[in-house]
Formats: sequence, structure tokens, C-alpha cells
Amino acid sequence: MELKDFKTRVKVKAEPGDVYSAFTNPFTIELWSGYKAVFGTEPGSEFSMWDGEISGLIVDLVPNEKIVQEWFFGEQETPSIVTIKIFQDGFNSQVDLLHTNIPLEVYDEICQGWKDYYLGAIKEFLEIE
Repeated sequence: MELKDFKTRVKVKAEPGDVYSAFTNPFTIELWSGYKAVFGTEPGSEFSMWDGEISGLIVDLVPNEKIVQEWFFGEQETPSIVTIKIFQDGFNSQVDLLHTNIPLEVYDEICQGWKDYYLGAIKEFLEIE
């Protein structure tokens, strides 16, 4: 199975704590995504979003700074890892995202999802004035 990586950076007009909550708080995730979410608070716990379309394990959480997840893609041998780093950038936050080992057959869909439905939705939600 051929695998690819996706990397992007986005600036959000919000505090790092608010950005972190948008990624990790099930209530906040439901507000910006429109779907119920399950998101554990400890490494090793499971998460699920968009009615199970996205699911996996939480690998590491550093409040307001970093989220590491393993995403499940069927019987994939090599883990697909998402690393989200959040940095204070003046009055804004910078979000650096690296998603590794994405199966080639879903690569374009995953990249578009990150841009439009995940990062784009979080940015839009947090920047409402």
C-alpha cells in the first residue's frame, strides 16, 4: 500500500487554549462540525468524529500546545499519525499540522477534508466576531 504525508500551517485569530479546545473538547467539536464527537482525555483513549468517519487513538496530549493521534484506515500496517502543534503568534495562534502515512487512495479526500471541513471549520468557528 502506497502512503503519503500531508503538511500544512494555518493562522487562527484565537488564543492557543481556544484552538486546543476546538480540537479536543467533544462539545466544542460538535459546535464547529455539526456532529457528536468522542474524545478521551488520556493517551491511549479513543476518539471518533463525523459519525465514526474519523476514528483512532490519542497518542499524546500537551494542553494548549500539541495533539498526537493515530488515525485508523482499515488493516493498515503502518500507523497514520496526525501531529498538531499550536503556537502563540502575537494575538493569534499558529497551527502546524502533519499527517503521515495516508493511504494513496484516500489522500486527496483527506487533504481536502483537512483544509475545508476540519481546519477551515475551526478557523471559521473561532474567528466569528
